[in-house]
Amino acid sequence: MTTGRVGLLLVWMLCGGMALSAQAAGDATANAEQQKVKTLLQQMIQALGGDAWLNAPGYELIGRTSGFYQGKPTGSITDFFDYRQPPDKERVELGKKRQVYEIYIGDQGWEITYKGKREIPKMEMDDYLRRRNHSVDAAARVWMKDPGALYLYGGQEQVERRLADKITILSSTNDNLTLDLDANSHLPVRRSFEWRDPLYKDKNVEGEEYDDYHKFNGISTPFSTTRYHNGDMTNQRFLYNVTYGGAIPPDMFDVDAAVRKLKK
Repeated sequence: MTTGRVGLLLVWMLCGGMALSAQAAGDATANAEQQKVKTLLQQMIQALGGDAWLNAPGYELIGRTSGFYQGKPTGSITDFFDYRQPPDKERVELGKKRQVYEIYIGDQGWEITYKGKREIPKMEMDDYLRRRNHSVDAAARVWMKDPGALYLYGGQEQVERRLADKITILSSTNDNLTLDLDANSHLPVRRSFEWRDPLYKDKNVEGEEYDDYHKFNGISTPFSTTRYHNGDMTNQRFLYNVTYGGAIPPDMFDVDAAVRKLKK
């Protein structure tokens, strides 16, 4: 081999070694970032109540909800009684006299009044399912169990005057979920995600902000939740009380039984 060719070979080996070294450094940084986010998520779970929160068989939320359009109040204010059984059952009774029920089981939903039952329209149901599938509960129960998920750390930012760690989970199906966790308590202060409208193809950003946490039976619950769509406030919810207990009775999710009850 000539001296020139030996020199080229040495240069090639040197460059290759530098590239491998840079790749290894990049992999180490990415792995450290992934581990940092996983640690923050575990701290979030513990702040919310740990196993007591993860394994709660059912709970009841009582409060008042109000609607907004383009950030302005619509005048719609309603009391609600919300019964939930993870991972996918929910019954909401609306109004002081509970004249309207909404029951969700899996990917189906019904509205029940004294007139009978009707399936919740597809657009409303899709919105409900998107929010449920991108909830804080879903982050712990579903997203963190995805073996192909990627975890990104976005640094610290201010959320309503609170310093928060911003983290994003990218699922193996290319879905996204971003959480802002209070830098001190590790409780969620904001949740957001992006989705593309299947008809108009435009991108939308859904967000929720959480405040005024109270602890019941070792479980932390936000008594104030504000919902946003593309930056505009759409809903506010304030709780009066929370009850964590046993599983919700099965007949609470019986749609026909609910119809009979309201028809009396």
